[in-house]
Amino acid sequence: MNSYSDFARVYDTLMRRDVDYEKWADYIENLFDMYDANPSLVCDLACGTGNITIPMAKRGYDMTGVDISENMLNIARAKSDGLDILFLNQNMTKLDLYGTMGAFLCMIDGINYILPPKSLLYLFTRIKTCFIDRGGLFIFDISTEHKLKNIIGSNTFVHCGKNIFYTWQNRYLPDKRLCDMFLTFFIKQGDTYSRFEERHLQKAHSPKELVSLLHKSGFETVDMYDELTFSPPREESERIVFVCR
Repeated sequence: MNSYSDFARVYDTLMRRDVDYEKWADYIENLFDMYDANPSLVCDLACGTGNITIPMAKRGYDMTGVDISENMLNIARAKSDGLDILFLNQNMTKLDLYGTMGAFLCMIDGINYILPPKSLLYLFTRIKTCFIDRGGLFIFDISTEHKLKNIIGSNTFVHCGKNIFYTWQNRYLPDKRLCDMFLTFFIKQGDTYSRFEERHLQKAHSPKELVSLLHKSGFETVDMYDELTFSPPREESERIVFVCR
């Protein structure tokens, strides 16, 4: 489940169609300025293939990337040739670093993959009490319940590209606020196609629940913004950004 093992091969091809990572890096730096933060060391949780980690490193930040998938990290390492980035193969709910950081990031749904509230509380507490500098920022985003329930919902999507064909079948479980996603890929290799499957579960965490867990873990201020803006979230927001200190 959500191992990103085979998926690592096609992740960048698919994600770059929908996510402007340089724009996200700009936005993160704007948040640093807005909160008068000047971190040197920055940890990118659930960093995947380094699509946030690498642009931030190119902007001068001393980056550490953490991800549960060794395959994703291998791609990130190959892409970061010449950059001094520390990549760690860890489950972020069991985070263990060598020292403290000036800022933590967890972008593009990483928090949605942590299902039990107690695991979120453990991660938030671990960051706040062990690994973040005094006054440091923790920035993360979530896909909202509106997106997981009404847009992804119980729908099926099909993509047919030059070398990649996939079906994305979804089932939203309202009682558990879970989006169960089953993907089947066919990747062209020469004259044949290889097939693999991935299953992913995302939790539609409520902002109120997250704010409560963040306060309980020791963060004193928690601000929320609509995706890539400095405006409050709306009912129809598909992504909410949290800035915690």
